[in-house]
Amino acid sequence: MPKITSVGVCVPPHALTQTTTVEFAREMFEDSFKDISRLLTVFENGQIKKRNFAKNLEWFKEDHTFEDRNNAYIEHAVEYSLEAIKNCLSNDEYLSESVPYEEIEAIFFISTTGISTPSIDAKIMNHLPFSPHTKRIPIWGLGCAGGAAGLSRAYDYCLAYPNAKVLVVSVELCGLTFQKNDRSKSNLIGTSLFADGVAAVLVAGNEVKGLNNTSIPFIQATQSTLMPDSEDVMGWDIKNEGLYVIFSKDIPNIITEWLKPNVEKFLHENGLELSDIKHFIAHPGGKKVIQAYEDSLGFTQHHTKHSQTILQEYGNMSSATVYYVLNEFMKEDIPDGEYGIIAALGPGFSSELLLVKWGI
Repeated sequence: MPKITSVGVCVPPHALTQTTTVEFAREMFEDSFKDISRLLTVFENGQIKKRNFAKNLEWFKEDHTFEDRNNAYIEHAVEYSLEAIKNCLSNDEYLSESVPYEEIEAIFFISTTGISTPSIDAKIMNHLPFSPHTKRIPIWGLGCAGGAAGLSRAYDYCLAYPNAKVLVVSVELCGLTFQKNDRSKSNLIGTSLFADGVAAVLVAGNEVKGLNNTSIPFIQATQSTLMPDSEDVMGWDIKNEGLYVIFSKDIPNIITEWLKPNVEKFLHENGLELSDIKHFIAHPGGKKVIQAYEDSLGFTQHHTKHSQTILQEYGNMSSATVYYVLNEFMKEDIPDGEYGIIAALGPGFSSELLLVKWGI
């Protein structure tokens, strides 16, 4: 089976505490909401401590055109991708030796927070010595589900080509989409939650040997699910000024009601029950989303501890977040044979699930 062999992350340079962002939000939104003090409790209740961004706080107080935002996205997406890829391919915590760039057969590039043609993966290849024949598979628009979906597509590729090594690179610069003049509650919630993050994951086919000397997760199966007629749950409203966040308050309730039968179907098809799952590598959409995971699946805080930690320290980095969570699991000494689920939910409304089993 294809296996996840390494993870590398890049943390953008500007760290903002949640205390700082509360005061920023008060300044931005107090003229639009009479009950601003009550609404701002969402910052504290979300339990996020700090987040990182490509730009400093003063940038968010200024007006920016869609062109300005997108040019910044392209610049920083390339810069941060290079760092994440270098970290991934030379991560001696997971790899027995560095993996040469020219051995990478394909790059899956995941993002939803900016656009570029040629896609960012082409620009990356002009900075690092990848083979010019490297296959490029950019995937746009999957939002928070994109990280898990990228791993699923890398799994499909490595099933077909068991000697392949492929990179999945996720770049989400959510801060660059911030709309200073959008006074909706969705934008206020987004301001309390979203952040910037970049990560890369190396996936290898079953015939690739000798990359790791520790137990790693082997991907056993995947499942993609789309909820019919749920396009208004989350996503972007695209306007002249840029991307405006769509973020339904019903997301936790949807998860509680919809996720368990979805997961159980997936597990039953693979001969397993929820009780067989020891590790839950979940995209932490927010505090209420993590609670909904626990309520729906009967998991404890032990199952969601890494998701909670990443949420507290980095916020919701859309598709990249699940790779930060995966990185924490990769650092653990997990016994061979134990099962886990990689899970993320995103626009559509949709879910992406991967069943993994640790082994050497």
